[in-house]
Amino acid sequence: MTAYLVAGAAGPSEGEYDADIIILALDRVEETLAAIASAGHQTGVRRHIFVLDQGSRPWALVRLAAVARDRSDLTLLAVPSNLGVAGGRDLIAGLGHGRVIVALDNDAEFATPVTVANMVAALDAEPRLAAIGCRIINYTDGSDDRSSWGYPLKLLPCAAESFDAVTYVGAGHAIRRTAWEQAGGYDPALFFCWEEFDFCLRAIALGWRIRYRGDIVIRHKVAPEQRLCWSAARWFYFVRNRLYIERKLGRPWLALTPRVAGYLLKGAWNGRLPQTMRAILAASNMMPRSISQSMPAAGASYLTRNDYAHRGSFFYRIMREVLSDAGHVPDAPGTVKR
Repeated sequence: MTAYLVAGAAGPSEGEYDADIIILALDRVEETLAAIASAGHQTGVRRHIFVLDQGSRPWALVRLAAVARDRSDLTLLAVPSNLGVAGGRDLIAGLGHGRVIVALDNDAEFATPVTVANMVAALDAEPRLAAIGCRIINYTDGSDDRSSWGYPLKLLPCAAESFDAVTYVGAGHAIRRTAWEQAGGYDPALFFCWEEFDFCLRAIALGWRIRYRGDIVIRHKVAPEQRLCWSAARWFYFVRNRLYIERKLGRPWLALTPRVAGYLLKGAWNGRLPQTMRAILAASNMMPRSISQSMPAAGASYLTRNDYAHRGSFFYRIMREVLSDAGHVPDAPGTVKR
């Protein structure tokens, strides 16, 4: 799908610059305007801001256009329908050529005017980092946003520290463009939920690392508008996409039996059994059975050291993920919220 220019610059300058800041929008106008302002206040870095609207009401798009008008550092684009987080980010990230892609949730803000500069510096300091995740705090009181903790719960006391990880949280993060291009960006088939994890798995398989930086902070408003609650499509995408990712790694359905059984149990317990069954069927139809992209031994070792080792036994991990809402379901920025 092709985006059309609504207001602002046609695109970034042709010369080199540090970062593209990308924001996906769907209504939530006040929060989106605040996110744009936060991006515009970033200093110490050469950057261009892209905002992609994915179906806001006309009056909302008019308000965004008023802010973007006559801005040389901001490009406001729109598509007629919602591409989801994965598809929207793919489209908008491909329009820039900054060496770092910084994504900000449209109900989030950078904690300081030099947050993006710190993100770029963090990637410059470690050439084999594909991406960094930030510490996500509640906008109102500064406490850690538990809904945006996408790492083993055992590491939550280390929220202010830094450690290697196997994913990042979408509310605020930075990706090295060379790693993004090498790994192929996001898989638009995911629409939303687990898209960051899927990208990271492919980057790790190529020898890249992911790092959590607790000293780089995003303030998250956790806006309820445009969220998909657990009782609606959120659970469907959670189950479908997680199984799809396992299949992309070459895992046969027999090996996925414990995970599938756990999802069915949780779905039945919470009155979502039909939704769960639809998700399992949809996952089975999402790719040919013959495709296998197994994780290399070095990548598997990385996953063990930086994730599995903090989560306990396989049975414990599966039961915690599928039987508790506290599992890995990080928020992602943009048009649809989990």
